[in-house]
Amino acid sequence: MYTPAAFRQDDLATLHQQMRATRLPTLVSHGAQGLLASHLPLLLEADEGPHGTLYGHFARANPQWRDLAEGSPALVIFQGAEAYISPSWYAAKAEHGKVVPTWNYISVQAHGRAEVFDDAERLLQLVSRLSAQHEAERPQPWAVSDAPRDYIDSMLRAIVGFALPIERLEGKWKLGQNRSQADQNGVREGLHASHDPRDHELAAQINNQHLAKEAP
Repeated sequence: MYTPAAFRQDDLATLHQQMRATRLPTLVSHGAQGLLASHLPLLLEADEGPHGTLYGHFARANPQWRDLAEGSPALVIFQGAEAYISPSWYAAKAEHGKVVPTWNYISVQAHGRAEVFDDAERLLQLVSRLSAQHEAERPQPWAVSDAPRDYIDSMLRAIVGFALPIERLEGKWKLGQNRSQADQNGVREGLHASHDPRDHELAAQINNQHLAKEAP
């Protein structure tokens, strides 16, 4: 990922936080079948390895797992907040007009090679934990154990799991850090004034960055 120094994020806890916040990352691999991509909910075990380990599963009918089983490298993309940035928000527009649009965003990319498995008990543990993670805030969380075991067993035979130790982790927080404080303030105000909640999310990230810089 092209990451100028001003936008680089190296703090592991911050990277892991964004990874957990991305509900449906994209796993990309290149193998005998060419480029393949799947959108998968994942579990992050932060303490397994220097950068953590990702766990997930494919439908058995999805050919991508076969490439991973053969050792193909994988890239997992965790897309965070993003928004179009209008030049009209920059203070520099009124000063000299030499401004153009851009797109600000947060992204984390994890690289590694996966171990593929289809052991029923290991798969059961994985899908149970994934379900618990996404059901946690519901008033009456559903659990895998709520379904008949023979039905769950048949579902487990239809999937293939994987563990992906992260060998390299990259973070890019492109939030206008390369612009003047007046321009950054204008962007934050412009995003706050937007009717799109996605713009508000990025504005909050810019604000958090501003507060972090001011902290003693």
